[in-house]
Amino acid sequence: MVVHFRTSGRPSPHRIDAWSEAVGRLLLPLQSRAGTDGFDAKMLVGDIGPLRVSELLTPPGECVRTPALIGEQNQRLYQVDVISRGTVTVEQNGRRAQLGAGDLAFTDPALPVAYNSSACTHVRLLFPRTMLALPATDIATMTAVRLAGDRASGALLSSLSRQLPQRLEDYDPDEEVRVAAAVIDLVSVTLSTHLGRAGSITPDARRRALMHHIHAYIDVRLGDPGLSPALIADAHHISVRFLHKLFESQESTLSSWIRQRRLDRCRAALLDPAQNHRSVNAIAATWGMANPAHFNRAFKAAYGLPPGAYRAGAVVHREPYGGVTRPRRR
Repeated sequence: MVVHFRTSGRPSPHRIDAWSEAVGRLLLPLQSRAGTDGFDAKMLVGDIGPLRVSELLTPPGECVRTPALIGEQNQRLYQVDVISRGTVTVEQNGRRAQLGAGDLAFTDPALPVAYNSSACTHVRLLFPRTMLALPATDIATMTAVRLAGDRASGALLSSLSRQLPQRLEDYDPDEEVRVAAAVIDLVSVTLSTHLGRAGSITPDARRRALMHHIHAYIDVRLGDPGLSPALIADAHHISVRFLHKLFESQESTLSSWIRQRRLDRCRAALLDPAQNHRSVNAIAATWGMANPAHFNRAFKAAYGLPPGAYRAGAVVHREPYGGVTRPRRR
């Protein structure tokens, strides 16, 4: 379930208190201090397995976590903030980091912290401490340190994290666990690289993190008929040969994985009553399958019926299943 919260619509004098209460209830306690009147802020919060993902849009101001606000839950989690828009200064454990768009910062919720920001949008990740594959002594040196979001593993983590809030309802329960593990593996890789100890991260962890970013990159570009192995490889600074090698350990090849993801999106659209006015070919083209004959063959091979017959014969059985409606066949 994804939760949306916004302060607008509440009496202005009570907005900051309402925001602080919601942040404490949905994330972790922080006390906000507005820098402007009419505090208008909003957030979106949801879970991907053990990973809590939130996107917060806030006006200029400050927020702090004092020792009095640190509870038992704080002792069990770590936090990463990724800036999408604006600037943020974070202070913790005697360090101070100035962050711009794309940058990241790791913080320990068990310690006091202070934020000072312009009007900004940022993504916040909360995850269990036990999932971070780094010694506690190393982790302690990384709080409130700027992690550049424009190079190496920091760029991968920044880009992936900023996509997560829009994809909170895309995963089934089994996939959620794998996705969360891959994101947290990438956090470990990013911190270790900054520490100069990249060798302490296992090759499997690196591979999982890279594969998830490739999957996420493909998912947001499924509608592009020009999506190609060369484009994907170039975006991740790897060779096409290595890209195909990564998929050798998967259940499908790169091309079949892209095709199936496109077919899944087309199938969901065909079962959506709100899209009944759209033709089968228009839906296929939206998801990068512009050749009607090829789409019909691929769809029939995947689901047993041509797309038109599938749409006509499906009885929609509405029940929550990873955010997707499942059909019951006649």
